[in-house]
Amino acid sequence: MDTKATQKAVYQNKLEHQFNVADVDLEFLLLYGEVHEAWEAYRKKSREATADELADVAIYLLGLAEILEIDLGEAIAKKMAYNRVRTDHLKTTKE
Repeated sequence: MDTKATQKAVYQNKLEHQFNVADVDLEFLLLYGEVHEAWEAYRKKSREATADELADVAIYLLGLAEILEIDLGEAIAKKMAYNRVRTDHLKTTKE
């Protein structure tokens, strides 16, 4: 998947349907709502509904990244590279 192209397509769809592209706070709240809906679908053990809601989460996330002019693919790659070398999140065992 070309993340940057997908961000642009999501943003274009928002424009075509006159969805919000200006109120960042609202977008974060809507994203939060979609995460909650995905969790509810998961709790109900509905794989199809969970997949559908996770798609909504991704769409909102990609749209928000485009609104904020953040290349999400680049940010993910950078964060994954950092996570490969970080040690502050490793579990330690007590003896």
